[in-house]
Amino acid sequence: MYSVLLVEDEDIIRKGIRYSVPWEEHGYTVVGEARNGVEGKELIQTLNPDIVITDIEMPVMNGLEMIAETKYDHDYVAILLTGYSDFEYAKEAIRIGVSDYILKPLNQEEMLEALDRAALEWKNIQLLRKENESIAELKNISLFRNLKLEKPEDPLVMQILDFIAKHYTQKITLSDLSDNMYYSERYINQRFQKALGTTVIEYLNRYRIQKALSLLQEDELLISEIGWLCGIGDYKYFNHVFKKYVGCSPKEYKLQIS
Repeated sequence: MYSVLLVEDEDIIRKGIRYSVPWEEHGYTVVGEARNGVEGKELIQTLNPDIVITDIEMPVMNGLEMIAETKYDHDYVAILLTGYSDFEYAKEAIRIGVSDYILKPLNQEEMLEALDRAALEWKNIQLLRKENESIAELKNISLFRNLKLEKPEDPLVMQILDFIAKHYTQKITLSDLSDNMYYSERYINQRFQKALGTTVIEYLNRYRIQKALSLLQEDELLISEIGWLCGIGDYKYFNHVFKKYVGCSPKEYKLQIS
């Protein structure tokens, strides 16, 4: 069922619309009625309807003002009821996002046709919104959510993190860290795992792939270049590591966020 809000200052017209249209038979339900734009604005904010049918000329606040003040924050589809065929109204209505209008006196068949068009548009809006949310989620993937990333108190771990941040584009092994920090590989790994809950190499891989996710959002770089810029190396290995942490290849990821 699509939820519908009626906004009309004339009681006879509003009640006429309410009781002359077989709403539920066609997949709609009227969730509220308002007598002016201020009441309509309040009901839009509280009821969050899918479709708003509103008159233009009303006391306190007209229909166009109500739509202009609520359309940005609410994903409803607006249908205007008007006795005006004035072009200026039409231009303003289009500017603020009105989808359709019906000229008075009202015709039930025209009303149902307008409702069906509005329902289709609302469905498309929701699909687009979900797609945009999915893209936003993909762009904001964090590979560090399950790690203890509060600032470690262990100075050795801080030293390792600093080393990785400065040298992740180069080849890094536990042996390199051991040579730089004068501790055994095993001891370094144990201290790191105790502080962050993961091994040095696991953290390094996540760090590099996190950098790759950012670089893949830029248009100038080739995917094959990004693997080297992140310190992972050739495309085949980059592809393998990326899939392990993100669940798709770098190419698939780039297509999904484009």
